[in-house]
This record gives sequence, C-alpha cells and structure tokens, in this order.
Amino acid sequence: MAIKKTVDEDRRPGRFLLTGSANLMALPTVADSLAGRMETLHLLPLSQSELYGNSANWIDAAFAGNVLYPAPALIGDELTKTVFRGGYPKAVARSTERRRMAWSRQYMNSIIQRDVRDVVHIEKLSQIPHLLQALAQYYGQICNYSRIGGQIDLDQKSIARYICVLESMFLLKRLPVFSHNRLKRLVKAPKIQFIDSGLLAVLRDVSFSKVVKDRSGYGSILETFVYSELLKHTSSAEGDYQLFYYRDHDQYEVDFIIENAAGHILGIDVKSGATVKKDDLRGLRRLAGAIGTGFKSGFILYDGTETISLGQSVWAVPISSLWGVEQD
Repeated sequence: MAIKKTVDEDRRPGRFLLTGSANLMALPTVADSLAGRMETLHLLPLSQSELYGNSANWIDAAFAGNVLYPAPALIGDELTKTVFRGGYPKAVARSTERRRMAWSRQYMNSIIQRDVRDVVHIEKLSQIPHLLQALAQYYGQICNYSRIGGQIDLDQKSIARYICVLESMFLLKRLPVFSHNRLKRLVKAPKIQFIDSGLLAVLRDVSFSKVVKDRSGYGSILETFVYSELLKHTSSAEGDYQLFYYRDHDQYEVDFIIENAAGHILGIDVKSGATVKKDDLRGLRRLAGAIGTGFKSGFILYDGTETISLGQSVWAVPISSLWGVEQD
C-alpha cells in the first residue's frame, strides 16, 4: 500500500491519503472516485506521549476507570514551558523561546500566503491575519461571527467561510456544544479551539517570560494545550470518541466533554492552579446531574502531582497524566 503525504517535512497538520497505488493518486481527478479504496488519516502536531515515548491512551484509560500515572510529572514552570513549546517538531527543536516564537510567526505567514491562496480564492487575503488575531482574543467564548466581523470589516458569511478555510489548514477547529438533542449540537454556536498552544500563545502575544510576571493570560493557553492533547488521544484511541464543550442556560460550564460510542460521558475541567477548590466542582456536578447514569467520570486537570478523589465519580488529576503510563 502506498502513502501519499499532503504534509511537509516539519510535520504540519494535514492528511495522509492511503491508497492502493501511488501512481493512481498522481492523477488530479482520480481521488474523488476512490470511495471505499482510500482512507484519510489526520496528522496532528506531536503529542506529549510521542515526545516522551509513552503509548498509553488517556481517554481509553479514563473510560476503563483508570488514571494514568504522570511520567514525567511536570508542574509549575516546567509544565508552563511545555505548554508554550507546543507540538510542532520544528518549534520543539528550537532551544530558545524567542526562536520558537519566530518560527511560529513564519509558519502562520506561510500558511496564509501559500496554502490558503492555493486552496481557495479569498478576495481579502490580507484580512486573514486580523481574523486569526481576533479569533485568538475571543478564545473560550461562543463564536459570534457578526461580532468578530464587525471588528475587522468582514461580513458574517465571509467570517464563516474563512473559519472553514482555517479549519481545513489545521490551525483551529470548531468545538460543538454538548446536548442530548443531536440537532442542537449542529445548530448551536460552537467554540473555536486552536490546534496548538504554541501558535495561540504567539497570536495572543503571551510568552513564558510574561506569564512568570503575570499569569492572567495563561489559562486560555493551558486550555488549548489540554484540548490539543485530548484531540490527539481521540485519533490514536482504541475507542470511538467525540469532543464537545458544555454550557447550560444557567451558565454552568465544563471545558470539555468526551462521549464514547455507547453515549457515556467524561467531563473535564482545566485549572491552572496547584489546588482545587469546592467552587471548581460546580460545572462537573451540574453536568453529572444533567447526564444521569450516562455520566462516567469527571476530572479536574490541575497543576499538581497527586490524583485525589473528590467524591461522586469526580477526580482531581495531574495535567501531566495526559502523557502518563499505566500503574502496576
């Protein structure tokens, strides 16, 4: 079986097309007629499990009732540096933060000037950098196309179209809201999630050196990091999983919902601190009540080293368990 890559040597997110013939894929119109004979695999930036050589899947383990043991256990500044490093091999290989950020800026510029232009005709290509900046600032909020467009002089339809293009470039993804009603999942506004925490940090002009002095800009970068790791685990897991976010009419929120094929649910909240407070459980408790028997477990991923039971199938778990190993 031949593999045709649509990604370059720096492991840019993209697709592998698996077919029975490399020569066949060289014909420009043939790929559209290969139903049943072609498989598309998404290639994401490196996961921390790949970087540390660990093969355990966090999501599979969580649905099996297990928590992975952090290996290595990173906390404080070491965890923060890992978050800002991201997962692109070319960025990871650079020895200083300044060089990593410079590479990230060049990479995004290359995506806009070369790939976006090649994939689709966009009249206002110069607005794409402004759109990326706006989306980075709106991170964590429900996506309001008209509100974003009003800030960068683009109409709502153009914003929606350009976001689709950026999604096809594997810079970001739209995260749907969780609902028992599957139609509502489609029609309710998604959240925008960036694929790589290092890229988001550059777009938001937040660096490790700045966070050491002021952590106010760190939470969204950390949430992106966790989302990216979970997304990578869904692509390598034995089970079939979907990612969502949760927000109800009373504004109770859970950062991430993972649903398996049987309809069972994991809830995950991300906290940048080294302690977990009672108020941190509000969203997960509300979610558990709304889901009922379908609620498998809730997790608060925090900047610590201990796995702590918080009662009612909710656990405080180290963020570094995401690249952990099975406990003996």
